[in-house]
Amino acid sequence: MPLTKRQTIFTILSGIFITNAVVAELIGGKLIYVGSVPMSVGILPWPVVFITTDLINEYFGEKGVRRLSYITAGLIAYCFFVLWAALNIPAVKGMGVQDSAFSSVFGQGMWIIVGSITAFLVSQLIDVTIFHFVKRKTGKRMIWLRSTGSTVISQFFDSFIVLGIAFWATGQMDTETYIASGLTGYAVKLAIAILLTPAIYLGHAIIGKHMKPDDGPQLENLKEGR
Repeated sequence: MPLTKRQTIFTILSGIFITNAVVAELIGGKLIYVGSVPMSVGILPWPVVFITTDLINEYFGEKGVRRLSYITAGLIAYCFFVLWAALNIPAVKGMGVQDSAFSSVFGQGMWIIVGSITAFLVSQLIDVTIFHFVKRKTGKRMIWLRSTGSTVISQFFDSFIVLGIAFWATGQMDTETYIASGLTGYAVKLAIAILLTPAIYLGHAIIGKHMKPDDGPQLENLKEGR
């Protein structure tokens, strides 16, 4: 049975969302300097996650984002499990990527894994809650407010949770660096969220040609192909 337009759009958005979320977590252990403050390079794919989260929120409802967030967290955990297994299998000497190089890239500590998954789930659940709270208050008006507003608040928690668990709690960052790094990462995400506002409206315009937002039980409609 061929997919409906609604199912196709959900599948495409879900694929984009999951891919960028997983990539962000895999590269999140690398810190880069923004000025003189260290910040995780995992921020690079998050602009795409921002957009897809808002579009799924808008067209497939709170249940759609929550379920997709749980699935993505499980897939992130699975990726780390596969990497852990790969790290513990000896490489062929003198051929391909050697153990030392592989471990330096993918050998993230357990606390980074815990911090990444925790921060992802908490920020996504906060995002969906705020998004639909604002939507209930404003209706179909002020797309920018619910999209940017939910991102601004949720990413504040994301910025500090992952650094707190992975680097501050383990003693790799002192408190001053932790606060500075968290605020810098949050400021970058805030700027990105504001700059992406036109892209969110563009996404609405493209998807709106094929389907309309529905305040009803959208996941059930998706399953039934309506």
